[in-house]
Amino acid sequence: MSAQKMREVVRQIQGLGALEAQAVLQFVPRKGARLVAKTLKSAIANAENNKQLKPESLRVKEAVAGTAATLKRFQPKARGSAGPILKRRCHIKITVSDEK
Repeated sequence: MSAQKMREVVRQIQGLGALEAQAVLQFVPRKGARLVAKTLKSAIANAENNKQLKPESLRVKEAVAGTAATLKRFQPKARGSAGPILKRRCHIKITVSDEK
C-alpha cells in the first residue's frame, strides 16, 4: 500500500493512548487501518514484554508511514508498447512510550 494512503490512517492515532488508538483503528473503514492496528499491537506487546510496561500507561509517541522500494511492472498496451505499473509500498513505524 502506498505511504500516502497509509499516512491518512497513521495521523489519526498520533498522541492517543495505546488502547484508545486500538479502539479508533477498529472502526476506521480502510485497509491500511488493519495493517496499522497489527503494527500497533506488536509495539504494545514489545513494550509489555521487553520493558515491563503496562498497556494502560502507554501513549503513541510517534506514528510514521515512510515510502519503501517500489515494484515496477509493465502491462502490454496497443501497438506493441508497454505501460508501466508502479506497485508502491511503505514502512510503518510506531513508537509507544509511557511518558506524557
